[in-house]
Amino acid sequence: MQINLTGHHVEITEALRDYVNNKFAKLERHFDHINNVHVVLSVEKLNQIAEAKLHVSGGEVFANSEHADMYAAIDTLLDKLDRQIIKHKDKLNQK
Repeated sequence: MQINLTGHHVEITEALRDYVNNKFAKLERHFDHINNVHVVLSVEKLNQIAEAKLHVSGGEVFANSEHADMYAAIDTLLDKLDRQIIKHKDKLNQK
């Protein structure tokens, strides 16, 4: 899985990069056919925004999250993506 991490109005530190990589590695436990991930971290006034688009076999999965803390926004984003990945996997298994 290749992770592209982009920051808008925020500097991507090594700690932030490691945090995102560790969290997205957990997604592969549920669905190992994730090809490419594009993560955008941005700041708008007081809101920290995390967005991700996953290219998976059979389609794409997109989610975004807003929070006052960037790490909390990433955690919420991963929860949303986790639910969508499981749902996508179930759809593929039913076919």
